[in-house]
Amino acid sequence: MAADLLVVGLGNPGREYAGTRHNVGFDVVELLASRHGGRFRRTRQRARVAEVLIEGRRVVLAEPQTYMNLSGEAVAPLVRHHGIDDLHRLVVVHDELDLPVGRLKVKVGGGLAGHNGLRSIRAHLHSAEFVRVRIGVGKPPDKERGADHVLQRASRSERAALDEAVREAADAVEVILAEGPQAAMTRFNAT
Repeated sequence: MAADLLVVGLGNPGREYAGTRHNVGFDVVELLASRHGGRFRRTRQRARVAEVLIEGRRVVLAEPQTYMNLSGEAVAPLVRHHGIDDLHRLVVVHDELDLPVGRLKVKVGGGLAGHNGLRSIRAHLHSAEFVRVRIGVGKPPDKERGADHVLQRASRSERAALDEAVREAADAVEVILAEGPQAAMTRFNAT
């Protein structure tokens, strides 16, 4: 049976990456699993997956275990396995350097803003027309330190803003499921 929605949170596997800016996508799918009684299990698609019902609709929550830069190696098989024939039923939740810390934006398609996880997904799906929930992690002091910035844990004040953004991102996914991406853009991009 095909999933109504496949929600992929991007991040890096392993305890050393937990709580880093790069792993806010994992934080969102874990919160959604917690809200809706899902339990993660490892799959042959190189991901941890939890299946939940939200308002009677089947939602698959996934965390690729391939490391961020190879996310497409897990996402493409997940899309096939769960019968996602319309990429508007694929939601990718990820960190975004181009947004201030804690700012949330919902977007369909478009550019990749140098995000290697998104680049890998586009390469494997041959399309960038999936839905994104972008969580701002702010820019590092200089461009060369982008990788260091996203792999660090946030300061206490930034963490509070990111935790709030994670809650909002989970809410945005629920709106995407119930009302579609446009409704989520209207509600969450205005703030």
